[in-house]
Amino acid sequence: MRNFLFVIFIITSLVAQKIIIPMDQKQNDHLKAYGIAFLSLTKNTNIEWLLNYRGGSFLLDANQIIESECRIRGVSFENVNSSELLKIYSSIEQENMDIVLLEKKPNIAIYTPPNKQPWDDAVTMALTYAEVDYETLWDEEVSLGKLDKYDWLHLHHEDFTGQYGKFYRSHHRAQWYKNQKKQFEDTAKKLGYSSVHEQKKGIVRIIKNYVGNGGFLFAMCSATDSYDIALTMGDYDGAHNVFDGTPIDPNINSNLDYEESFAFTNFKVIPDPLIYEFSNIDQPPSNNPITRGAEADYFSLFEFSAKYDPVPTMLTQNHVTIVKGFMGQTTGFNKNFIKNHIIIMGEDPSTDQVKYLHGNYGKGTFTFYGGHDPEDYQHFVGDPPTDLSLHRNSPGYRLILNNILFPAARKKERKT
Repeated sequence: MRNFLFVIFIITSLVAQKIIIPMDQKQNDHLKAYGIAFLSLTKNTNIEWLLNYRGGSFLLDANQIIESECRIRGVSFENVNSSELLKIYSSIEQENMDIVLLEKKPNIAIYTPPNKQPWDDAVTMALTYAEVDYETLWDEEVSLGKLDKYDWLHLHHEDFTGQYGKFYRSHHRAQWYKNQKKQFEDTAKKLGYSSVHEQKKGIVRIIKNYVGNGGFLFAMCSATDSYDIALTMGDYDGAHNVFDGTPIDPNINSNLDYEESFAFTNFKVIPDPLIYEFSNIDQPPSNNPITRGAEADYFSLFEFSAKYDPVPTMLTQNHVTIVKGFMGQTTGFNKNFIKNHIIIMGEDPSTDQVKYLHGNYGKGTFTFYGGHDPEDYQHFVGDPPTDLSLHRNSPGYRLILNNILFPAARKKERKT
């Protein structure tokens, strides 16, 4: 230990002045702090992500441009001299902390229909507020193989089963529903498919290959379970005839292939178009929600060993360990239908609800996060957008932004 500290002292005495962007309760704007980290990477400035140190703080060389941007954006930062830096490194060495080097700006894509409003999606709002660059793409671009240019992909609150979000009972007469249905059908036809549900299955297979080849996938709300459901359906028709004019496979639940899915297994789909629910994965179910209210709904983040399990540690960095719950078409995931190898990162310990999970497929990874908007407890169609300037320290939104930095990390060999 003494030799380690001596080496660190010699090194730190020679390096330039550092600044730390604290991510504990002293940070004025946690969300924009991620934007500063992203900006630093765009300028080829490496960042040391101090896992579990003051809420997952960022340490980087002092830079007038970055410091100026911190002041403009309202992001707190502190100057660090060599003596203080030695204390930081010593604490990290002795406690459940670690350092991950961020060195590459990830190319970010959001899979979203072209007619969607930005406030329909929490990730779009988070990236926009944090001032993180991203591009959007949809089915045509995915079908043309354009996913390969991106490191990180977010799935909008999509329905990959071809049932138009299962809004049939409540909204099928609404003009927006009719417009969306026509848009989806036109796109499927243009891409050579006879139905939307077949075309969406083609998309999920392309995305699966993208992950297998090393891509990072992040999905929220209905883009989580509907994605896995579409993978398990294979070539069987799982959409009621009110959606595509063809009869559903009467044995669809017996024909699901759970080997094809990422995270979920042994679930059953709910094909009835009048029931606002895809399957029994959702916890609590949307068609029979257990609403505890915003003041009583919380989930807990797991504490991982930073030195032995850096990936889930990165993804759970926060200034709190208890996070406010929030609902969505898929609010959470029933623990009984999650595959054994999946890493559970956040859950409601009083129920079977898992809120936040992570897994690997091939060379890549996927992260699923239940719920629609971390700062809008019960979001409805047509609700106004969330003003993130009023929620700049949101723990729920921090979990989203942890994921965009994950691809920037230098890869370490996992010790467990």
